[in-house]
Amino acid sequence: MGVEKLRRFGNLIATMLMRWRLLLHLAAASVFAQSFAVTPQKISQGEVLRIEGEGAETARMNGRTIRLFPQPGARPLGLMPVPVITKPGVYQLELLDQQETVLQSFSITVLNAHYAKENILMGRSVAALKPSPGEQETVTAFQNEVLPERYWNDHIQLPIPGCVTSPFGVRRFRNGKPTGNFHAGLDQRGAVGTPIQAVAGGVVKIARDFNLHGGTIAIDHGQGLQSIYLHMSKLAAREGDSVKAGDIIGYVGSTGRATGPHLHWAIYVNGVAVNPRQWVNLPPPCGNSRYKGQ
Repeated sequence: MGVEKLRRFGNLIATMLMRWRLLLHLAAASVFAQSFAVTPQKISQGEVLRIEGEGAETARMNGRTIRLFPQPGARPLGLMPVPVITKPGVYQLELLDQQETVLQSFSITVLNAHYAKENILMGRSVAALKPSPGEQETVTAFQNEVLPERYWNDHIQLPIPGCVTSPFGVRRFRNGKPTGNFHAGLDQRGAVGTPIQAVAGGVVKIARDFNLHGGTIAIDHGQGLQSIYLHMSKLAAREGDSVKAGDIIGYVGSTGRATGPHLHWAIYVNGVAVNPRQWVNLPPPCGNSRYKGQ
C-alpha cells in the first residue's frame, strides 16, 4: 500500500472514530438528561417544585439550596419551595452533585398568584400580645430542621373538616392598617373542642402553650415537609411523639392571637410556608369570609 493510500486510510479511521465518539457522547447526554425531572416548570408564587435526579445531591434556585433524598425504588427526590414574595419571572434551577458541579439546569417560570387582601378586626388586648420568651426562636429552629426520614405520602389529609375563613397568601391588614405580612397558613372554622388530626405521619417537635401562637403542635414529616397547628384549646400530643396521619393531636380553640375559635395550620417546605392547596383538596370558603377568592 502506497504512502498516499495509507494517509487516506488513516484519515478515514480517524473520521470514523470521531463520529463514534460524537454518537457515544450524544447517547450518554440523552440518558443523562432523562435521569432528571422537575415538575411543574411553570409554578405560582407560594408553591413547590418536585425535583428528581439520579446522582444529584442538591438543587439550587434563586439563592436557595435544598437536599435530594434517596427514595426506595425511585430516583432521589427534593422539594424546592417558591416563597410568596418571589417576583414573577424566569429563574434557573440547577441540580448539583456532591462536588457542587452543575449536572443539569432547568428554566422555571414563576407566575403571579394574585393573592387577595384581608382586613382583620382585632381588639387592643389581643393585638397587644407579645411572644412568650423563646417562642419565635423555637418555631424558627423547628422550621430550619430537616429530618432525613420520610413519613409522608404525596397527598395529605385535612386536619379538620371546617370551611375556610382565611386562605393562604392573603396580604394582611389589621384594623385597616397594613401589617406587611401575608397569611402563612390556612384558617378553618371549627367549634371549640373539635378534634384536630395530623395531616401526615411524623415526629412531634413542638407541643407547647405560647402567648401569640396559643396552644401549638408542630410536626416534622421528614425530608423537608413540616406542619404546624395553632390556637388549640388543649394539646393531645407531646414533644417526641411519633404520629400517623389521622391521629388526634389536639382540639380547636381560640388561644393566643385569635379573634374566635378556629384552626390555623400551615405547611412548611424546607423552612418556607407554602400553599396547602398543592397538597390537599381544600374545603370551600365560609359564607362570611373576610376575603375575595384567590
